[in-house]
Amino acid sequence: MTSYVALLRAVNVGGTGKVPMTELRAICENCGFQDVRTYIASGNVLFKADLGETVVQAKLEAQLRGYAGKPVGVAVRTGPEMAAVLAANPFREAAPNRVVAIFLKEPPPADLLDKVRGLACEEIAIGVREVYVHYPGGQADTRLKIPAASSGTARNMNTVAKLVERMSAPTSG
Repeated sequence: MTSYVALLRAVNVGGTGKVPMTELRAICENCGFQDVRTYIASGNVLFKADLGETVVQAKLEAQLRGYAGKPVGVAVRTGPEMAAVLAANPFREAAPNRVVAIFLKEPPPADLLDKVRGLACEEIAIGVREVYVHYPGGQADTRLKIPAASSGTARNMNTVAKLVERMSAPTSG
């Protein structure tokens, strides 16, 4: 069985995309996933499956669409992939709550940096299927726009580290 984390886009943020974590666990169990656990109420769900990533993602997106009545974006990563995202953080010296990885379904386009708008003091680096952003002044007042990452979902490095830790912890099954 492969350990996965699914990162839902725009869940429980600003009152939109409400999916209670109990419902999210039930949705994942209905997909046939095992050892389903959630982490904080922002659309992070860990589980195991005997299916490939593409099938896992498609099943989960279909179930979420049925629940929400609209598409819900999902980025799926294996345990080793999440550990690699954490290890590859190019801004390790920065406060982990000021650095995010924006998880994408596909590798970022080569011209991603050329199309960025509103860059001030932020720093951006491209990963495998992620875009790393360091917000030295925090995200509250940023005007940064990264069009190629607009369909992705961001998690700060504290959350990424906690997910990696939880994915490597023993589960009930």
